[in-house]
Amino acid sequence: MRFFKIFLFAALMLSPSVAASQERDRLDHRGEVLGWEGVGRLDTSSGTCTGTLIARDLVLTAAHCVVDASKQSVLPVARMRFHAGLTHDFTAATRKIEKIVLADGYIGAVEASLTDQVRNDLALLRLNSPIFSTEAEPFKVHDRAMASGPVILVSYGRGRNTSLQRESGCRHKETYLGGVMTFDCDVTYGSSGAPVFVNDQGLLRIVSVVSMMSTAPGADKEAIGMSLPQTVSAMMRDMRNDAARAPVSAGAKRVTVGHRSSTGGARFVKVD
Repeated sequence: MRFFKIFLFAALMLSPSVAASQERDRLDHRGEVLGWEGVGRLDTSSGTCTGTLIARDLVLTAAHCVVDASKQSVLPVARMRFHAGLTHDFTAATRKIEKIVLADGYIGAVEASLTDQVRNDLALLRLNSPIFSTEAEPFKVHDRAMASGPVILVSYGRGRNTSLQRESGCRHKETYLGGVMTFDCDVTYGSSGAPVFVNDQGLLRIVSVVSMMSTAPGADKEAIGMSLPQTVSAMMRDMRNDAARAPVSAGAKRVTVGHRSSTGGARFVKVD
């Protein structure tokens, strides 16, 4: 398990959050996962994260889930698996990972600020074969400005790593300069890469991806993510054009990871 101690964006946490009426539902049975099969657990050589299907063969997650920070390189792709809708002994679909594109500015930006690290903490994974509509439906990315209001977090995590938890009633608190977003949702180790959904006229859209949680003394715990539309669009273009680009390592395209600062927040990948 990796811990990155931080006082992440301490200035953003000076105002205490208002307690929301939050409901946390464990999706422990196959029937309860219906409609959420597009969210799944990503297994890597260093632990597990949460990922979300955004196309038949594309999964969105946090970049730090698939990167060895000490080596500034992508983890072995051959050992990665995406389990869509994993619920105990049921999985809607399991696929290997064929290609990874990281958000531009993540690897190689040694002097990157924490803001840059969070807003670029995104990875797009291409599966070795598409997931069929009979197995799981992908979710779309929310492409408009997000006002403060209710959101839904769906994630795996420590103590519930074989079933999804759906948290309704937590709220988007702020979007700061640079696209960093804060939510008063319950996150733990294994929740990295989890989708934050907004209900847009009856349709669920992904508004952010969990990058880390705040650990500022005296402040309420917050989930911290990033704005998605521009970065995800750029990664999808890179994925389509990857045949014309040289790979960084087996199965991974180089796009650039920020230096892990010792001041900031807690990232969470591996769980027990």
